[in-house]
Amino acid sequence: MADAARAMVLASFIGDSLALGVHWIYDQQLLAEAHGRVDRLKTPGPDSYHPGKQAGDFTHYGDQTLVLLESLARAKGFDPEDFSRAWRAHFEGGAPSYVDRATRNTLTQLAAGWEYGDAGSISDELAGAARIAPLVYLLHHDEEALVAACRRQTTMTHNNSKVADSAEFFARTTAAVLGGTPPRDAMARALEGRLPGSPLHQWFADAQDQAGTDCLTAIYRFGQSCHIDGAFQATAQVILRHQDSPAEALVDSAMAGGDSAARNMIIGMVLGAWRGLEALPPHWLEALKARGRIEALLDELDAASMA
Repeated sequence: MADAARAMVLASFIGDSLALGVHWIYDQQLLAEAHGRVDRLKTPGPDSYHPGKQAGDFTHYGDQTLVLLESLARAKGFDPEDFSRAWRAHFEGGAPSYVDRATRNTLTQLAAGWEYGDAGSISDELAGAARIAPLVYLLHHDEEALVAACRRQTTMTHNNSKVADSAEFFARTTAAVLGGTPPRDAMARALEGRLPGSPLHQWFADAQDQAGTDCLTAIYRFGQSCHIDGAFQATAQVILRHQDSPAEALVDSAMAGGDSAARNMIIGMVLGAWRGLEALPPHWLEALKARGRIEALLDELDAASMA
């Protein structure tokens, strides 16, 4: 399980980095013509949302996930105040990260004196639920503590019940996958008897209905944007269709356009936990610039857990 958990974290980061070069391009035909098949970590263009980034870097989602991993290692556990302080410093310190609306709103409310637990934007974007792989690594042995931590880190920037529910769903799914449950079954069981009244029940049913559809078509139908209603279904559909083919899943999601980075972080997390790094092209991991830093931080978490 330790190797699977480590693969889960690295695959989530890889998914984000794979999407970097084509992030937020919505025209699937234009994306294919300009970039070909997105099967390598690519440098985004100067007119992209991530100027200055290079192949192997992260989008602002991956950057925030690394901030969370660093906070976990530093605090030897999940300390929401430490994470909030580090997250704020990352953006206010001039780090080369795109500042999206959810981030701007949260920073504004923190600057106005709001408490870190209340300052989250009301954004309904999947990205808030996509940063959770480090928490799954730390807490997958205690599912209820994991769920509480994932929901809290999500609402610190995306204070939206549907986004928090999605974080819970994918956290429970990934914990079950690390325990040996196939992703399709793990997703179905993550909702059983939980989240009454949540639209996630219908959204997951919709994803199941489209499991046989090619991912580019399904994602286009569900919606390529950041918004949770559409992004959730698109992410679940890719996992259902490519349960045993994580590399194909990540490439298809990138080629589908739109907010591929948020989708890819979750797809990489779930399918990395299931199939391991051996199912991904070695050059993806080799090109990941922060690989050494990520592995060192995971080592720190392992050492703290054994102390």
